Amino acid sequence: MALLRTPRSTWVEAGLRALADGGPDAVRVEALAEALGVTKGGFYGQFSDRQEMLTEMLDTWAADVVDQVIGDVEAHGGDARARLAQLFSIARSRGQGLMKIELAIRDWARRDPIAAERLRQVDARRMEYMRSLFAELCHDEREVEARCLLVFSLFIGTNFVAVEHRGMTRDEVLEDALQQLLR
Repeated sequence: MALLRTPRSTWVEAGLRALADGGPDAVRVEALAEALGVTKGGFYGQFSDRQEMLTEMLDTWAADVVDQVIGDVEAHGGDARARLAQLFSIARSRGQGLMKIELAIRDWARRDPIAAERLRQVDARRMEYMRSLFAELCHDEREVEARCLLVFSLFIGTNFVAVEHRGMTRDEVLEDALQQLLR
């Protein structure tokens, strides 16, 4: 009879959920094993230690928010404006679960040099991709950089702003702001 093991990816997904809900201190082997309904011995059948899983969590997150997104945008095709619109659409549709993970990683990176370096790498790849697209719309490097920073700030920063928008929804205001950047 074959022994069924909980796959690495299941541990990583559970770790990312725990991170989103409680930060890096919530990513504990015992708690994850309990949440998955398995023994913690199963964890050590997949990972040598907690740090290995934390690293794989960062790798998984990076692949999801950069490689997968860029691949989806490029598969959609079109000119730079169409690809930027697709990028914005994907970013807006990713859901609160992924944004909770994003914000938890940003918070974690404030205290952990490994998470901070990985976040810098992810943000650099995101910015480089947006620069390549905005450079097709405008030729002023300063304007390209400003547009990229504004887009990035809209998607991350809007989660920290607690304000009513005079009869408009947050999504409507975000859409209007993004349309301004595509002009």
